[in-house]
Amino acid sequence: MPNTQAGHKTVCASLADGSVKVCLEATGIYHLDVALALKSMANVDVMVANPRAVHDFAGALMTRGKTDASDAEVLVEFAERMPWQSWHAPSEACFELRTLCRHTVSLRKQLTAEKTRLARAQATESISTWVHDDIAQGIEQLVARIDKLQAAALELIATDAGLKRQFKMLCTIPGIAATSGVQLLSELCVLPSDMIARQWVAHAGLDPRRHESGTSVNKPPRITKAGNAYVRRALYMPALVAVRHDPHVAGFYEHLLDGGKVKMQAVVAVMRKLLHAVWGMQRSNTAWDGARFYHRPAANPANAEDQGNLVPVQAEHSDEQVAPASGGRSNAGEGEQTPDAAVRSRRGTAHGGRQPRATRAGRAAC
Repeated sequence: MPNTQAGHKTVCASLADGSVKVCLEATGIYHLDVALALKSMANVDVMVANPRAVHDFAGALMTRGKTDASDAEVLVEFAERMPWQSWHAPSEACFELRTLCRHTVSLRKQLTAEKTRLARAQATESISTWVHDDIAQGIEQLVARIDKLQAAALELIATDAGLKRQFKMLCTIPGIAATSGVQLLSELCVLPSDMIARQWVAHAGLDPRRHESGTSVNKPPRITKAGNAYVRRALYMPALVAVRHDPHVAGFYEHLLDGGKVKMQAVVAVMRKLLHAVWGMQRSNTAWDGARFYHRPAANPANAEDQGNLVPVQAEHSDEQVAPASGGRSNAGEGEQTPDAAVRSRRGTAHGGRQPRATRAGRAAC
């Protein structure tokens, strides 16, 4: 049967009698129309299977060929053996919002490419002015199209009470405004309401993946990226902004750096924690509360006077001086990153880094 509206009607007519379960494989957008048509029938229960799960299941069955008939047999076996998960169709407004935002993302990529092309054309005098004008005109048209789609998305959100409420909550998060808020909301509003925070993280591909085997293979954990790249794209810039302008997010970021994480690892961790925060805000219907994101430990009054003042200490059996590990990073929320030498020493020593020269000399003298 063709994957057209007429073919969908034929399929629905053939399944009109009795209780029926239908398992589909998510194939881009080609499964969406038939899934919606089947979901509208009261006697049909639809499951939209993850393509990766189906692919791995077919490998477990040791299927060698790939045809439409063999794929259908694999789906039948998958539906019989694997846990059944019914598919819940999101609202039309959520589907339309996601379509608008994903098209906007594609236009932004084109705009970036055109700006790069214009910069290269302006770097040489051998390019015709006609080419310059044509590229500049194309950039203006792309900007106008992006603004038009953004306005349409905001208008759609304003007409839907649920989307409007979620959008207002998202905009209370530092670093999230209209552009990133619309992009993030468009990807999260289509998810099932019974998903937990860890499932959101896995859907975004921000969950860690370990690679270990025996005692010889122990690779550093990395994020899987086996998920929705649009969510990661929508969270990256808000995470950078929140680190610079929110003291609680900055405190969490600095805590990760002090623990030995590199900057990109810390940013990804902030993205993951922001996604957890969004999930909690939607479930509790509350605005952003930075204190619940990360509670910065109180400063030690005994060391408050010595903050930023390194007191020389005589190293044992050595003529060189070392600085005590007192104090830490200050004013992280204001964007002033001034880690003292003692914190650097503690961080580097705890994670196999280089020790301060004075400490090495003192130990050599001992």
